[in-house]
Amino acid sequence: MNSVSEVREPELPYGWYPSSAAKISEFLDACAKASTYNGEPALAAVSPHAGWYFSGHIAAQSALSLQKAETVVIIGGHLGRNHPILYAPEAGFRTPLGVAHADTELLKATFDDLHDSGVPQPEPDVYPDNSVEVLLPMIAALQPEAHIVWLRCPPSYLARELGSALGRTANLLDKKVVCIGSSDLTHYGPAYDFVPVGRGPAAVKWVREVNDKAFVDALLAMDGDAALALANKKACACSAGAAVAAMSFALEMGASQAVLNAYDTSFSIREDESFVGYASVSFY
Repeated sequence: MNSVSEVREPELPYGWYPSSAAKISEFLDACAKASTYNGEPALAAVSPHAGWYFSGHIAAQSALSLQKAETVVIIGGHLGRNHPILYAPEAGFRTPLGVAHADTELLKATFDDLHDSGVPQPEPDVYPDNSVEVLLPMIAALQPEAHIVWLRCPPSYLARELGSALGRTANLLDKKVVCIGSSDLTHYGPAYDFVPVGRGPAAVKWVREVNDKAFVDALLAMDGDAALALANKKACACSAGAAVAAMSFALEMGASQAVLNAYDTSFSIREDESFVGYASVSFY
């Protein structure tokens, strides 16, 4: 793992999430009041990663469900099956609430575990991407004392390996760690060159009740192999590796139950022939 000292600066343009701590707090307060969360702390969760205008209210349900921890691992995606695991090597991440410090100890120990398991070593994440950054301000606001680990994972066997290694390492270091996997669901419509059932109300119904439902059901069954296969064959998740890695972490930490907190599509926010599915799932 490379050693650096600099802070990773935000790369997303204005509008992806609120630009001030006060606006972030106001947004999360509203989400907490609307939540149906029962108060049981989750070991891990799956969250969408679109701009907060579209999916922030669903992402917040995932972030709100997480137990308080020393370290929050945020795993993003947007990688192909043949990509390696990526990690941010910086010592911290700038957010509207200040700098969130990285947990380089957990990161290095996890890489040692992966190496011992014969897994190809992760590579530095030097690419602009929203799947982790868009969740950083949310985690910084809800868990201001927590350190952060920034990872991105492909939709391959590496997702299971990464999640399990993170769990083993958390136990080895005796750290309270939680994990959030960042994945949107079906990207439907001409903007995504994906129109298998045409357009209009029938397409929205199919995405909600067939394609997205299959992936969500796999998460609720805590079946990582099924989730990866569905995503790779049915295009029902853009970052399935992140979701499965979070699930695998939860299983390593003893999770036995998954709960769907919220589901919707961007069509509910803006009616358009191109739209995206979003779900919040927590593991207990």
